[in-house]
Amino acid sequence: MRKIALSILLLPAVSAVPAMAGVIVYSPSNGASVSSPFALSAWANWCGSQSVVSTGYSIDSGSTTIINSQTLKSSVSASTGGHTLHVKAWGNAGAVCVTDVAINVTSASASVPTSSSNVSSIQTLGNWIGVHDSGTPGSSSGWMNIVSSPSMSGAARQFATSYTNYGGERYSVSFGDDEAAQNFQMDTWVYLQYPSTGVQILELDLNQVLSNGQTILYGLQCNGWSNTWDFSTNRGSATSPSPHWVNTSSPCNPHSWGTNQWHHVQILYSRNDSGWVTYKTVTLDGKVFNIWTTTYSAYALGWGPSLTVNVQVDGSSSGSGGSHLFIDNMTVSRW
Repeated sequence: MRKIALSILLLPAVSAVPAMAGVIVYSPSNGASVSSPFALSAWANWCGSQSVVSTGYSIDSGSTTIINSQTLKSSVSASTGGHTLHVKAWGNAGAVCVTDVAINVTSASASVPTSSSNVSSIQTLGNWIGVHDSGTPGSSSGWMNIVSSPSMSGAARQFATSYTNYGGERYSVSFGDDEAAQNFQMDTWVYLQYPSTGVQILELDLNQVLSNGQTILYGLQCNGWSNTWDFSTNRGSATSPSPHWVNTSSPCNPHSWGTNQWHHVQILYSRNDSGWVTYKTVTLDGKVFNIWTTTYSAYALGWGPSLTVNVQVDGSSSGSGGSHLFIDNMTVSRW
């Protein structure tokens, strides 16, 4: 259906909340498994009928950390095991509101070893480029800039995309070179601005050029057509490639991601020396989806040594439309 080029050159579940309902916790989601430290993101502007003047949190019966803001963004450490995260807000006349979130804390760095090499804040690099993906129909164009709001770090990258006839725009950046690494994790936060109906497919890729000159394509996408997470594969050979997308049984649709809020995406994969990639897991707002599929994904493209990230946004209609998407705290770990 789409993307023969295959990038050659990823919400918290928040229930409907009425006005003045208290604390809205964006991340982690209730029942999520997280590693320590984990990112806490919440917001409250009213507690009962009172304007909120501060927010905070505590774990189980521990002490409370207080922030003098209606927006709560923090990195929280906790011991392994099950906990109750109490996320709190205080009104200007003494009202107190609390939202309890059940979490399961797994071992810190269980997936990424402490010896890994990490490149962080990739969204802030100055060499990002955008181009229409010729594997999609129609046309697309886009522009990017760094914004302080919405952001988690104070420097998020905005991707503003226009399309016709389901066109897809691919945004890419080279952030280094490592021909030997065989294990990777992409860890990033994604914000879909309302309305998000123009985003039918959100694709997050990593390209690695090896010492033999072949390029490994690690491709994963949230597919609103099939409502699944998909991975990329080469059904041909490195010199005569036949790229395809394969639906998994793991559900995903960007239209179901809450808008105007941050979503945490973590993708874990590895390769061997023969060009076979194992897609392990993708985690969305603390919910782990097991992929665990090994497939061939090497291409003889004649590229120079590089590591490259791709963020692709595909349009949702045969007419014209657009979308605004933001990426923050993008980190790639390798070992």
